[in-house]
Amino acid sequence: MSAHVSAAFVKEYRENGYAVAERLFDPAEVAELGSAITEILAVPDIGSVAEVEPGDNGMARRIWSPTKQHPAFERAAAHPALLDHVEALIGPDILFHYSKLHLKAPQVGSVVDWHQDFAYYPHTNTDLVTALVYLDDTTTENSALQVVPGSHRDGLADHYVDGHFRGKVTGAAAPDPALAVSLEAPAGSVVFIHPLLLHYSSPNRSDRYRRAFLPAYRAADAFPIHFGPHAGHNESGVRLLRGAVSDTARVEAGAWRLPLAERPFGSLFQLQEGADGDTSAASTGYATVEEAK
Repeated sequence: MSAHVSAAFVKEYRENGYAVAERLFDPAEVAELGSAITEILAVPDIGSVAEVEPGDNGMARRIWSPTKQHPAFERAAAHPALLDHVEALIGPDILFHYSKLHLKAPQVGSVVDWHQDFAYYPHTNTDLVTALVYLDDTTTENSALQVVPGSHRDGLADHYVDGHFRGKVTGAAAPDPALAVSLEAPAGSVVFIHPLLLHYSSPNRSDRYRRAFLPAYRAADAFPIHFGPHAGHNESGVRLLRGAVSDTARVEAGAWRLPLAERPFGSLFQLQEGADGDTSAASTGYATVEEAK
């Protein structure tokens, strides 16, 4: 572990399920990533490179695998200081898992309902971490991430609705909003999220963007426990960033419910909104009940 990663940072992550490293990326690095977004979206049809906001084909809300779309994001995912913090949390053998980019536009910014990332991709152990890199100064008003501290210690919540995986925690299982903490931080800061942490983000109610780059990582001995369509889609891009690969799966005791959706879907947004009937989702969707039979 790098000497500049404090014991207090690791303790915060262990106790709360998240930890924040402020200004881990300097202004020049943040500006480079902002320019990369502009370049990715500089196409006649934004829908060809991004998922758009419902009802507005000119407004992107999500870019899948930005590390494959621009070298600036590839470099950012392997940022030495970022990997130092990941190593402090999940160990020295680090695999890149996947990446995405959320673009919360002013006065729009689709809501992300309460969920745990692990529900979407259960593995043999929980040494996985997502790094949410704020590319804009982020406050509650422009949709800072909301979390329930310590919720990662309560296991996997029910993400099923009406008998099918919906990727969100609803009803009596949903946390009390009063327990939520808003993770505000300046641009360049990184929020490290445990895979079992309950979190959500509200619509962006400000006149400012809240863009966030999310590279995700896992320990080399963490393997998918269900190789459904989504795992298959991710696995082709998994690669070693630090340390060594593993030929042994480390298995934690427990029971993990599989993400068996009613129909294929292309993103968390589509699944939570109930728009999973889109046939264009088939190439990036998760496992379905039909495929599990």
